[in-house]
Amino acid sequence: MDKKTLSESDICAKYITPAIIAAGWDEALQIRREVFFTKGRIIVRGKLHTRGEQKRADYILYFKANIPIAVIEAKDNKHSVGSGMQQALNYAETLDIPFVFSSNGDGFICHDRTGLAALTEQELSLANFPSPTELWQRYCHYKGLETADAKHTVEMPYYDDGTGRAPRYYQANAINNTIEAVAKAQQRILLVMATGTGKTYTAFQIIWRLWKSGTKKRILFLADRNILVDQTKNNDFKPFGAAMTKISKRQIDKSYEIYLSLYQAVTGSEEAQNIYKQFSPDFFDLIVIDECHRGSAAEDSAWREILAYFTSATHIGLTATPKETKDVSSIYYFGEPIYSYTLKQGIEDGFLAPYKVVRIDIDKDLQGWRPSKGQVDKNGELIEDRIYNQQDMDRTLVLEKRTELVAQKITEFLTATDPYAKTIVFCDDIDHAERMRQALVNLNPERVKENRKYIMRITGDEQEGKAELDNFINPEERYPVIATTSKLMTTGVDAQTCKLVVLDQHIRSMTEFKQIIGRGTRINEDYDKYWFTIMDFKKATELFADKDFDGEPVMIYEPKPGESVVPPDDDNELELDENGNPIPKNQDDTDKEPPFEEGGQGGFLEPNTKRIKYVLGDVTVYVVSERVQYYGPEGKLITESLKDYTRSTVRKDYGSLDDFLRRWNTAERKAAIIKELEAQGLLLEPLADEVGKDFDPFDLICHVAFDQPPLTRRERAEHVKKRNYFTKYSAQAQQVLETLLDKYQDTGLENIEDIKILTLDPFKNMGTASELVAAFGGKPAYLAALYELEHALYFNVG
Repeated sequence: MDKKTLSESDICAKYITPAIIAAGWDEALQIRREVFFTKGRIIVRGKLHTRGEQKRADYILYFKANIPIAVIEAKDNKHSVGSGMQQALNYAETLDIPFVFSSNGDGFICHDRTGLAALTEQELSLANFPSPTELWQRYCHYKGLETADAKHTVEMPYYDDGTGRAPRYYQANAINNTIEAVAKAQQRILLVMATGTGKTYTAFQIIWRLWKSGTKKRILFLADRNILVDQTKNNDFKPFGAAMTKISKRQIDKSYEIYLSLYQAVTGSEEAQNIYKQFSPDFFDLIVIDECHRGSAAEDSAWREILAYFTSATHIGLTATPKETKDVSSIYYFGEPIYSYTLKQGIEDGFLAPYKVVRIDIDKDLQGWRPSKGQVDKNGELIEDRIYNQQDMDRTLVLEKRTELVAQKITEFLTATDPYAKTIVFCDDIDHAERMRQALVNLNPERVKENRKYIMRITGDEQEGKAELDNFINPEERYPVIATTSKLMTTGVDAQTCKLVVLDQHIRSMTEFKQIIGRGTRINEDYDKYWFTIMDFKKATELFADKDFDGEPVMIYEPKPGESVVPPDDDNELELDENGNPIPKNQDDTDKEPPFEEGGQGGFLEPNTKRIKYVLGDVTVYVVSERVQYYGPEGKLITESLKDYTRSTVRKDYGSLDDFLRRWNTAERKAAIIKELEAQGLLLEPLADEVGKDFDPFDLICHVAFDQPPLTRRERAEHVKKRNYFTKYSAQAQQVLETLLDKYQDTGLENIEDIKILTLDPFKNMGTASELVAAFGGKPAYLAALYELEHALYFNVG
């Protein structure tokens, strides 16, 4: 047998897998083949989307089911033994795996990422692949896991609910890094994971393994929102069962092992309210602080009092947005994050939804408004004589027609896309949220008539609205559709199907901005939620240009007056800097003012001063600009047209028309070429809408990328019929080929390449699939005839 004639799959089956098993690895428990560990980036073009390529490791070896320890990249024998190493190192870096191998079936190249080996890379024979025990010993030495107790803690398996659900690769990294840190007695640990990446599930698996191993016996999980505690108890933490309790009604019961609590439930302004002191300082072994940026980072906060009291416990902080300011620092308390997984990484891997931005500027926000001398508002209040601009809107100055215009734009967008798309409208305060609710109700009378809960205000002061929050975030519940809010929904609201986030709120805090954007980043494929739109009325999305923001939008759109609020499929007006980032518009000097305070109504106030809010109902406002941009590969912003993007994408792989034709003509299946290009973001359906629906992918690509005159499928089919080359086949075979040609003309190339088409109409009326294939002399002859038919279709090009 000539090894060089074998496929990669054969090399794996005949050489690599047997060598691994011979070294002592258990094929059922320790060896996983063809492991897909990302989902593939979601690529959005117009109203359509596709997924990019998933990352796949040929082999991952596990010491235990929860401890990946080695990655192997296989190549066929035409390649050298080390030709897969760079690809394997890329995967190992992502998966946090220390031992990396490449093989072509002749042997292995081993790369040791620990820095402890005498040689970083060395060649091994097939017979000398290291055993599980050998790699585990090297792993423990590298990680500093020297004691039996430390190894016992790390080896404890995940919770398995029997459904096959397992942590994603980044969750596994976060869990394992944390478990290893605890096993080495690290006392303060910080995990940074973008909103929507499963922080609570990750926390559950950490706690489960530490609890089951006996390393941590009594555990406190702290959060600052009741909904966060209840969601955690009823969902991810449910397997703890009778061992778990929620502290409520200021009642302490010391018979449990897992405690969930609001900070507010165990602390208060008076000493008697600090009921956490009913526990002894050493009662808890582990405290997990959810959304730790919100309070535990501040030295004088009540939350830090709890941590200071239980100082002997291990403290683990979870956040999507570590707070770093002059006065408050998560890192100062917890140390550098033991693991970080950013919004940009989540979008790139396909686990988080990308987004478009629709920016809408209103004249009075940009140009300002000044009252006439002695002018009073609707309430008879004399308006202070000065220029009011965007910083004042809905805080110091209420222009009712501005609120109506914002509501109108939201309604226009939903009407043109999906009237039942879950929408969160972030307003400046509760009063603003109520006015926005009223304006939206008046613009959507038919929807409200269908169900009065079509639009609800969900704020902290309104019980009926708060009661609808569970229905809003439940994908199976249609109503409420639109939620107007202020601060209540900025964190901890798992809105899986939210497709529109509206920003009519002054946001100058990067932490709050990231939290708000996180309301839309979850993906729910069952409900067709793959991406979402941010509609910005107050320049909040200029924070995208901040160096601390790590996930650019897929599109930024600024419609001109009279244009649709729905983004078009392409836009060329956005100015970019040399790195492909948007150049922010000139800002008013007022943008340099310090941010409004986060609580209550907001505004710049002296102590004990009531802020006046002027209300005007007769000031006309209008839109002056709006804009859209796509989030492209590697986080770059794409502003070019669909044609330009297609041209550059194709020419990256094929430098000339001859290169493309050579690959096309030699490919056994043309559909494989199309799928490769689609994985890079090429969307043929919207391109066909733009160029012409009667062209097949070949003509679309040749025309757009290489300026070739296109032929329609009908024209190509007619050219084949004129050449009359079918006569060399039997009558039945000729009928099959002519029908395949008709099918190509109607539906395109991809369908006729699938042999299953012979089981469908009208072929099944000609005979069984076996009989039709037999008319050509068997399957190889049928496939050869199909290949010849395809060659004839494209014979006139090149």
